[in-house]
Amino acid sequence: MSVKNKLLKALILGAPASGKGTISSRIVKKYNIAHVSSGDKLRDHIEKQTDLGKTVKTFLNEGKLVPDDVMIKFMVTELKKVEDQPWLLDGFPRTVGQADALWKVQPVDVVLNLVVPFEVIIDRVKNRWVHLPSGRVYNIGFNTPKVKGKDDITDEALVQRPDDKPEAVQKRLEIYESVTRPVIEFYTAKGILKEFHGRTSDEIWPKVTAYLDAIFAKV
Repeated sequence: MSVKNKLLKALILGAPASGKGTISSRIVKKYNIAHVSSGDKLRDHIEKQTDLGKTVKTFLNEGKLVPDDVMIKFMVTELKKVEDQPWLLDGFPRTVGQADALWKVQPVDVVLNLVVPFEVIIDRVKNRWVHLPSGRVYNIGFNTPKVKGKDDITDEALVQRPDDKPEAVQKRLEIYESVTRPVIEFYTAKGILKEFHGRTSDEIWPKVTAYLDAIFAKV
């Protein structure tokens, strides 16, 4: 795989609570590349009540996934905004249809797939607390709040999301596995997917940097 003489376009995959957010933020900081998070972008549109935001909110309120055609059009537009710089794409594509459409307009160079045992994720999420207004996340024993049950910055109460209960997490992981497996196979067939196994982000991170250091040395 060669990405010399062009800007690196990378994609990160990983199950819910696999540490994708942590690894992504470290990659963006270390390699000074743009972070394109579909979730963050969609939340921003919903907050600003744009036409897209209203459309997306309708689907979410009905418990439905945002249709492929809406997501594809939206993400292609977002990626055009950073086409003159290297970027890391997070949260998209979620389906083979999305992956295929993205490949036709903006092929990615590398796909990083974080592989964390499901039992580790379930145990991790049981100890997860969230400051809802800011979205700050704490994990007891890993990123423990300074004061139990309180946000470090605002001192406001932390809560546990209903979908962070073990049975709910197990269901989400099973759905992720079934939906994402074809996407993983799609990029494996392209010869650009690299898996990183581990139980924690700190265990996985050195493997990611060793891989990316070698790639950026060729760019």
